[in-house]
Amino acid sequence: MNDRHAHTLPARYFVDLYASNPDPWRFTSSDYEREKYAATLHSLPQARYARALEVGCSIGVFTRELGERCADLVALDIAPSAIEAARARCVDRPQIDFVVGAVPEVWPEGHFDLIVLSEVLYFLDRDDLVRLVKRVERSLMPGGDCVLVHWTGETDYPLAGDEAVEGFVSGASSFCRPLAQWRHEQYRLDVLRSGHEAG
Repeated sequence: MNDRHAHTLPARYFVDLYASNPDPWRFTSSDYEREKYAATLHSLPQARYARALEVGCSIGVFTRELGERCADLVALDIAPSAIEAARARCVDRPQIDFVVGAVPEVWPEGHFDLIVLSEVLYFLDRDDLVRLVKRVERSLMPGGDCVLVHWTGETDYPLAGDEAVEGFVSGASSFCRPLAQWRHEQYRLDVLRSGHEAG
């Protein structure tokens, strides 16, 4: 087992990663990613969303597909070069806005009826995970959906995939209820729904 990072991974970690490889997780070529994207889209309880937030959009491969289901979509990532690539990939999707920043410090204004947190929770330490839950609580609209998709294999990230997701679900239990959960060989997909008004 690898020694885990003790704290939330800093922006420099991701900036350096993209500098060495513009597609470090093979989003454009991986069968794993392709199947996961299809499963994530299939899991969305609503056919259309008014305003959605994708945290950790990377180079925008999934963002482009998700944008087809949203009247407005805010896509956020910590790495400026990833956002540049995502913006170029989605240049013909005017309903998508891009934001550079690290959650939970950076969080777009307003409310959302869909928040997608795909392969991001385990980059945070426990304190930042708690802060992220509070961000979601304040911005997820009543009846809105929150979708969590995470690799469950071994990493050196601050949290393991199951640990991160279960921490989020437990922390959000006062305002979100689980609707569905799927476990695949390499990842888990959890869909939650907000049961009260956003603050």
